[in-house]
Amino acid sequence: MSPSPYILYTMPASLYSAKARSYLLAMGIDFEERPAGHPRYNDYVVPSLSRWIIPVLELPDGSLIQDSLDILDFLEGDVDPSLSAYPTGARQRAIAHVLEFFGGEGLLRPAMHYRWNFDEQNLAFLSNDFAGALAPGANAELRSQVFAMASDRMRTATGLFGVNDTTIPLIEKSYLEFLDLLSAHFETSPYLLGGRPTIGDFAFMGPMYPHLARDPYPSGLMKNRAWRVVRWVERMNTSRPDAGEYGEFSTDLFANDDIPVTLRELCRYIGEELLPEFRAHVRYLDEWLDENPPEDNEIVGGKPSRRSIGSTTFPWRGVELTSVVMPYRLYILQRLHDAVASMSPADQESVQALFEELSLTDLLTVRARRRVERRDNREVWGPAQEPVLP
Repeated sequence: MSPSPYILYTMPASLYSAKARSYLLAMGIDFEERPAGHPRYNDYVVPSLSRWIIPVLELPDGSLIQDSLDILDFLEGDVDPSLSAYPTGARQRAIAHVLEFFGGEGLLRPAMHYRWNFDEQNLAFLSNDFAGALAPGANAELRSQVFAMASDRMRTATGLFGVNDTTIPLIEKSYLEFLDLLSAHFETSPYLLGGRPTIGDFAFMGPMYPHLARDPYPSGLMKNRAWRVVRWVERMNTSRPDAGEYGEFSTDLFANDDIPVTLRELCRYIGEELLPEFRAHVRYLDEWLDENPPEDNEIVGGKPSRRSIGSTTFPWRGVELTSVVMPYRLYILQRLHDAVASMSPADQESVQALFEELSLTDLLTVRARRRVERRDNREVWGPAQEPVLP
């Protein structure tokens, strides 16, 4: 454990910050939370990273770790191995990475839609919430200006993720299906893989807490439709046991590396939601890499603040949906590929059989012709690999 607390720069409304905060709380790691409007963030963190981005973890020696995945991996060194967020069973480890991928990227459309398309219910809360973190102590005029800038940026991003008049009814239908499946799973289990949180739980907290359980309109929707999910969000935001409705329960993960029926149903839904977009993004990336071959360690997008390289269109729930292509998603999915590659042949066979049953095989096999790595707190192009296209 560090001799002095870590500092987490964040804001309550931030999606990826919720993942890092939840992990620190769940693991009982001492930390101080500071808003992104803190003077040290602007004077030290932003110049050090060459971009404005959260969350950022400052270590006692002043070094910085940016990105929730990297923060969690670093903090695992402070955690009792029996509480690790990474399952030891092969099938549970692989499914945890699928849940991690979906939590970080697959829930962006409902999260952004339910935040930015319900101004009558959300706007007063959001304006105070954003300004309070980005400009603490500022006067009303400056607070209004700060929120307007942040709101404009986020509303633009909402459209880039594929939220528009055509897709909104389908996004809402998809989200309600997700809530129902997640509620059914939590009927008998306090966390996604059993009696304690794993990387999937922490990734789900990104969109589920700040956007969908905290903003006024989607918060009411969740409370009225999915009490079990609300309770999961609450327990993921505490360092104390908070699952009394389950009576006596084990803090172990599901026995025998099991994936119960309710979680299998959720994984099938995830495949239907993720795979069309994932396949289209890999195809686009491979074509882009053919036309724009990068040097090893070249920053993705050309500079730290540019994380996308274009957009592509794909069929989704009976419509054509266009979304922004972010190579960072390859970085997340490579964690699944690397985990499976490190397994024994017998475990690999078991994982492959499970993924075939759940129609998730493409998540194991499809990959672009270059890896995406993280160095110096930014995405860079990694080594070439044999591409596997959908």
